Amino acid sequence: MPRSRPGGAPAPARRAVGPRTWWPVAVVLVAVAWGGNEFTPLLVMYRERGDIGPVTVDALLAVYVFGIVPALLLGGPLSDRFGRRPLLLPAAPVSAVGSLVLALDPANPVMLSVGRLLCGVALGLAMAVGSTWLTELSAATGDRGAGPRRGSLSLTTGFLAGAAVAATLAQFAPWPTHLSYVLHAAGALVAGLALLRVPEARPRQRSEERAPLMDDLRITAVRHPRFLRVVVPLAPWVFGCGGCAFAVLPTLLTDQVGSFPIAFAGVMAILTLGCGIGIQVVARRIDTSSARASVVALVIVAVGMVLAAWTSVSLSLPLGVVTAVLLGAGYGLSLVAGLSEVARIAGPRELAGLTAVFYALTYLGFFAPMVLAWLGDTWSYGEMFGFGAVVVLLCLTVVVISSRTALPDRIRR
Repeated sequence: MPRSRPGGAPAPARRAVGPRTWWPVAVVLVAVAWGGNEFTPLLVMYRERGDIGPVTVDALLAVYVFGIVPALLLGGPLSDRFGRRPLLLPAAPVSAVGSLVLALDPANPVMLSVGRLLCGVALGLAMAVGSTWLTELSAATGDRGAGPRRGSLSLTTGFLAGAAVAATLAQFAPWPTHLSYVLHAAGALVAGLALLRVPEARPRQRSEERAPLMDDLRITAVRHPRFLRVVVPLAPWVFGCGGCAFAVLPTLLTDQVGSFPIAFAGVMAILTLGCGIGIQVVARRIDTSSARASVVALVIVAVGMVLAAWTSVSLSLPLGVVTAVLLGAGYGLSLVAGLSEVARIAGPRELAGLTAVFYALTYLGFFAPMVLAWLGDTWSYGEMFGFGAVVVLLCLTVVVISSRTALPDRIRR
């Protein structure tokens, strides 16, 4: 019997959370991440067309961060007030519209920027709200630790699929600047429909229960010493190393791949993200209550940056492939390590907000290709990657020193 509300009206029965209830949320994360990363392997195509300068092209890769970050920071707290479903439902349709805008005029940087921003808004909602919803649905079935892994795996799978399909169609199919975007738009709309039957994990707050919105936007857990000392030094390298692997290295090695530069860019993205998925599968064995996963991830990223510097000097195709594999492993382990730390630090009311802050920090790394292209006339890529390796080692030092400090009380016990 459903419980009665004051006044005798029965409360609506909540749908049961079954062992596969989280699947539709994961599918939406895949679809939205697909839309966010289908642009990446096409950077080579836009450069070869010659309509847009190289720095502008790399800026278009990063411009969707300006859609991601507001959606991340607002989406999490708003979903705490109004529920997860109302905030995640628009993500797939907005991603579809973004893809259609990208297909309208491939020579117009303004239209491309608008499309990227829309895809960014959708991805921000998916990351902040979808990842949190997945964590809550997983916890409701008794597998609390599976949520962060399922969220990161879903996003990485979408990133991989978007890059692979877009590169293949752009290289070998007709309408290279349109077809992949249109296909994604159709798939995203279908994926969004599946959310309608997923049970709400955080019911809408009644008006008298709501604190002022500014209080909800104030995420006190960002001042937690462990977040500052372990998560912050790690976060920008998630997409910093990933972006270097699938956006910078393919450009440097274009002359080595003959007539298939777009397909090669897709292969590099598949290798990077595929290795990211592979290492996330075994991340549970690496991740512990200490910062071991974060330490291992930063060691991998540091070695990958050294190999990237070597690749940029030698222009060796095999070395570039090995570098993409290593940076992909660093990307995947950094992502799941950061999400696991966030889940340990945040209380139930701040999980969505702190997840949003973490993802916002990770996307600072997407500015790396643009910055490297801008500085390319002053320093060589070998010098810049070498400097990156030094900065990674500094971050690693901070994380190692802090690995056992400021642990939450529930972990200490």
